[in-house]
Amino acid sequence: MTATPPRHGFVIAAPASGSGKTTLTLALLRAFSRKMPVRAAKSGPDYIDPQFHQAACGMPSLNLDAWAMPPGQIRALATGQPGYDSLLIVEGAMGLFDGAPPEGDGSAADLADILGLPVLLVIDAGKMAQSVAALVAGFVNHRPSLSFCGIILNRVGSPRHEAMLRHALKRAGLPPVVGALPRQADLSHPSRHLGLVQAQERPDLELWLDRLGDLAQAHIDLESLYAAGSRAPAHLRSTPCPVPYPAPPPPAGHIAIASDRAFAFCYPHLLSQWQGAGARLSFFSPLADEPVPDADLVYLPGGYPELHAGRISNNAQFMNSLRKAARTTDIYGECGGYMVLGDALTDASGVAHPMAGLLKLHTSFAQRKLHLGYRHLETTTGPFAGRWRGHEFHYATTVSANGPPLFTARDAMHNRLPEMGLHVGRVCGSFAHLIAPAHDRSASEQTAPWVFDS
Repeated sequence: MTATPPRHGFVIAAPASGSGKTTLTLALLRAFSRKMPVRAAKSGPDYIDPQFHQAACGMPSLNLDAWAMPPGQIRALATGQPGYDSLLIVEGAMGLFDGAPPEGDGSAADLADILGLPVLLVIDAGKMAQSVAALVAGFVNHRPSLSFCGIILNRVGSPRHEAMLRHALKRAGLPPVVGALPRQADLSHPSRHLGLVQAQERPDLELWLDRLGDLAQAHIDLESLYAAGSRAPAHLRSTPCPVPYPAPPPPAGHIAIASDRAFAFCYPHLLSQWQGAGARLSFFSPLADEPVPDADLVYLPGGYPELHAGRISNNAQFMNSLRKAARTTDIYGECGGYMVLGDALTDASGVAHPMAGLLKLHTSFAQRKLHLGYRHLETTTGPFAGRWRGHEFHYATTVSANGPPLFTARDAMHNRLPEMGLHVGRVCGSFAHLIAPAHDRSASEQTAPWVFDS
């Protein structure tokens, strides 16, 4: 399998989190989707932003993780979907060069290099004027392999403020300003402890996205941005991806997947890979008290079960069918799904709710503690036996956990961590989210961009 670079696209990045990348990404997706096909991707591990991407442009959004995925997989995902030749807008995470320690591996900059796409740099200019030139110059010149298709000035206070910012950047010979967004406090989006609220939880979602699209059309030169995001002229031929990516085999032939507001954190690339390899996928809703379908594997992904713990606990049809399935079927739970497999889940108010009782596990949100980071994982048991790259992101604490652990674990720097998860009989799970099978990359493969030849 070979792949060619996207014909048009760019990576939206910023010096730091909180600069307005997500708002700008949604604004551009909605604005461009009024004119042409457009699709989106998210750099790094994130379940919620891609939901909003899809709502904004009408096409599925994928995660492209330059730390967890080999370059061949990233390129295959970026070009192997319907509409691959349409405009691709990739939302970066954190700052442009921020990634796993110690070198920032997996950053948005790495992803831009791998995909051969230019960077659209978003600057929160609300508290600066001429200093913007020094900030932008530092980012533009930090990595020579990157190209920049433009600058977006965000949270601009007035026309006079905008004029000062534009003059400073032009005088320094920096990439062109393709747009300037005024302060719009009423366009912010509510959040909870794992990020934004989910797309389906916002009743005014379409109205909000339309307002963002209107903002982009009014304050951004979309034609210039599209032209600048054309990485290769039409008359040039691009080199095929030199490293084909063999998709991993599915964990089972028929997979039953929990899917609703409590179990929404499931990576689309895994599901599409499983389907592409011949697996049959069936979906059911524990919140709706639907029984677990007959399958070879039951997969309970992460989400927000703590917000629905009482309802899940009392849904007897779901719980009884899950316990029955455990006698003959492999069951795997990730993060929220792992907590539901335990004996009890204590919510933020301190109320303990009985869960499935398939693992000797009690988790709690009464005293929250952040667990965050990339993980090297390995197990010899269960449907995901082997070596994996994944991540951990939750505020739950473990009150008690008894039984054989599922994974040996190391952090991104290969420091040994406590073993993760549990497995009892055919039931297993952990707080880790799996992203891709482990891989070994040479330094030249990590960020080697596509090369365009005539």
